[in-house]
Amino acid sequence: MSAPALWRDLRRFTDARVGLGRVGTAQPTAAHLDFQEAHARARDAVWSLLDIPALEVAIARPVLRVCSAAADRREYLLRPDLGRRLAQDCVLPAAPGCIALVVADGLCATGVQRHAPGVLELLVPALPLPAGPLVVAQQARVAIGDEIGEAMGAAAVVVLIGERPGLSATDSLGLYITWAPRRGRTDAERNCISNVRPGGMSYADAAAKAAWLLRAAAALGATGVALKDEMPATALPAP
Repeated sequence: MSAPALWRDLRRFTDARVGLGRVGTAQPTAAHLDFQEAHARARDAVWSLLDIPALEVAIARPVLRVCSAAADRREYLLRPDLGRRLAQDCVLPAAPGCIALVVADGLCATGVQRHAPGVLELLVPALPLPAGPLVVAQQARVAIGDEIGEAMGAAAVVVLIGERPGLSATDSLGLYITWAPRRGRTDAERNCISNVRPGGMSYADAAAKAAWLLRAAAALGATGVALKDEMPATALPAP
C-alpha cells in the first residue's frame, strides 16, 4: 500500500488531521482551507447561545433558570471566576438528599442543546437517589454546580456542560459529578465524563457511567481522586 493510500485508510479511525501532505514547506491549499473553516466553526461554537424554551421542550420537563454572576457572554469569557458563581438574585428550592441536575452552557451551548436531553432521558431513571429539580444555568462554568447543590442541600450534583470546542469536535458534552457539593470544591474532587456526542461516547454509555460513579460515590462518600473508575469494561464498537 502506498503512503497516501495508507493515510487515507487510517483516517477511517479518527477525525484528527493526519497525513495532510505538503507542497514545498507548506500544507496543500485544501488542507489549509479546511483548517480555517474548522477554526471558524470552533469560534462560533464558543459564542453560541442556549435556546432554553427549545431545551425545555426537548427535555419534556420544567426547568429552573439561573444565571451566573457574568453579565453577558463577553464578560463570561473574560472573567472565568464570575462564571463559577451564581448571580445574587438566584433563589433555589431545598431538596435535601437529592442528586441535583444542572445543565450549563459552558464553552459550547451547541453541545448542550444537542445532547443534554438524550443523556438526561437515560440518566434520570438510573440515578441511585431521587433527582432534584432540573436547573439550567447560563454563562456558567462547572463550579457553579457546587453552589447550586449546596443551596439545595443535595447529596451530589451532576453538571452537564458544553465542552471547549476543538477543530474536529464543536459539539461535545461533558458530565461532572461532585459528591457533597459546596462552594470551594476543587476540580480534584470531581469525576468527569467527556466527549459525549455521536462521534465520541454514546448517550447510553455516558448515562451508565454516570450512574455507576454516583452509586460508587454514595458508598464511598466522595468523588474525584478518591473515587476510581472501576466500572466493568465493555467491548469497543466496531470501526
